Amino acid sequence: MRFMVMVKATADSEAGVMPSEELLAAMGRYNEELVEAGVMLAGEGLQPSSKGARVRFSGAQRTVIDGPFMETKELVAGFWIFQCESLQACIDWVKRCPNPMPGESDIEIRQIFEAEDFGAEFTPELREQEDRIRARMSSENQGE
Repeated sequence: MRFMVMVKATADSEAGVMPSEELLAAMGRYNEELVEAGVMLAGEGLQPSSKGARVRFSGAQRTVIDGPFMETKELVAGFWIFQCESLQACIDWVKRCPNPMPGESDIEIRQIFEAEDFGAEFTPELREQEDRIRARMSSENQGE
């Protein structure tokens, strides 16, 4: 099972306060441990929402909303993609994480949909298309 592991933003992360050298080192050690265990598939920190935008959809209309966004507790400051045998295994890995923010912080875990989760609506043709897209993404990412 794959999981999106999201570090929730704080007022400091939204203000662009960078992590300390000590925290960067601790996160580096944690990330190495995740990779060595075959758990971490991807992971990145995100710039504050002031450097971002949202696109709101309403039927055929598209509205661009520039950041910053007010509800800090709803924002994501960084993420990992983990591959774990269960939600509990993912939780166990997250509990080993250094606190990603000074003071209190939250990390949210959400399971990623797999093709088999969509049932009959995900036809063989749609599965083939998905396989082509993933193969192309993989080959293009190899060229980085």
